Amino acid sequence: MSIKETLKYIHSVKWQGSKPGLERTDELLAKLGNPEKKLKFVHVAGTNGKGSTSACIAAVLQQAGYVTGLYTSPYILSFNERMQVNGENITDDELQQMVEKIRPFADAMTDLPTEFEMITALAMMYFLHKKCDIVVLEVGLGGRLDSTNVIETPELAVITSIGFDHIKELGDTLKKIAFEKAGIIKKGSDVLIYDNEDEFIGNEITEVFEKIAKSRKANLKKVDFSRISKQRFSLDGVKFNLTPYGRIFVPLAGTYQPYNVTMAITALEILRNKGYKISDDDIKSGISKVKWMGRFEIVSKKPIIILDGAHNEQGIKATVESLKSHFGKKKIIYIVGVMADKNVKKMMRYLLPNSEAFFTVKPNNPRAMDAKMLKAQINLANHDALIIEFTRADMIACDSVAEAISMAKERAGDDGIICVLGSLYLLAEVKECLA
Repeated sequence: MSIKETLKYIHSVKWQGSKPGLERTDELLAKLGNPEKKLKFVHVAGTNGKGSTSACIAAVLQQAGYVTGLYTSPYILSFNERMQVNGENITDDELQQMVEKIRPFADAMTDLPTEFEMITALAMMYFLHKKCDIVVLEVGLGGRLDSTNVIETPELAVITSIGFDHIKELGDTLKKIAFEKAGIIKKGSDVLIYDNEDEFIGNEITEVFEKIAKSRKANLKKVDFSRISKQRFSLDGVKFNLTPYGRIFVPLAGTYQPYNVTMAITALEILRNKGYKISDDDIKSGISKVKWMGRFEIVSKKPIIILDGAHNEQGIKATVESLKSHFGKKKIIYIVGVMADKNVKKMMRYLLPNSEAFFTVKPNNPRAMDAKMLKAQINLANHDALIIEFTRADMIACDSVAEAISMAKERAGDDGIICVLGSLYLLAEVKECLA
């Protein structure tokens, strides 16, 4: 098969309408000789920050000399981003070879695997083929019934910040969502959780994790953010002190990144206590080389254009805090595109007060909200009592991403600020337009 035919085959079975469960993934992996049982994992779940945290863990493990796999979703520019070994994407040739091996087994199944199940099995084969010492495995959706959860007890389970997202699939309360995320806690495993106690979440999340960890005799640890001090932010990245390492630099600009980095470093400390040879220099050097697209990513400085995949209330709040930290009270031009299931009113609560204009678009995804519908919902939010400061920002529904970029750049001039957010699916289109 050509790479085009390979990708067409992978995408031929969509996840929509599939029945939840691990049976199909288990069956497919068994037919392939259970490659996952010959690998070691750091399993990462959560609502926000799991991608950045995974990238940081993988970068340090690679720096320490381990052949390190990284499995993430979704991709931004190329499908191949989803499977990396030591920072390099799977090549087209390797992808074709893996699919040719897996296809006869998948096609022979009575209950055909879904797209994500197929990709997960494919990744397990690839990581084994590349002789990975350890794989940082990011959950696709939830945890308990996510196809990545077919693995046995990992070296470490990491659960990042919890918030409202994928409510239809995971539940309409934070406790229900936390229960699904906690599904990656295995019997006798080491588990690291985020300090979730903020204005969104109280002790109820921690209580869910503690109860499940206790029932499975797992060793639970919560990250200590009090170790962070003297944060300094620039568009080139973040510097901060972290006890006992001194000054840390991460080339990611969001003001929330010190928390993701501290989560990652705590995970690495747990691995070091388990016998992994990771020095302090490995940690500082690895973090300084992290690359992660689409999280407060600066892609232009005249005008300033920022790409951020924030797509829920917590993520949007964090993005706005980063914008305020860098630019103060300066008004922001937003290009926004979201999936149809998103709560636009809650997102706009943070975006409207510091906005100059909104250009709404429909991302290239069948689940995306129409640009005109999104504009209408932003207008409704603007008149809602939850909005503390009424804004007179212009709101324009665009026929294409290219049109939105062109109009936003014209309005911004050289000195304005454009922030593109709402969906990772949108960011690839924006990058292509800018290129």
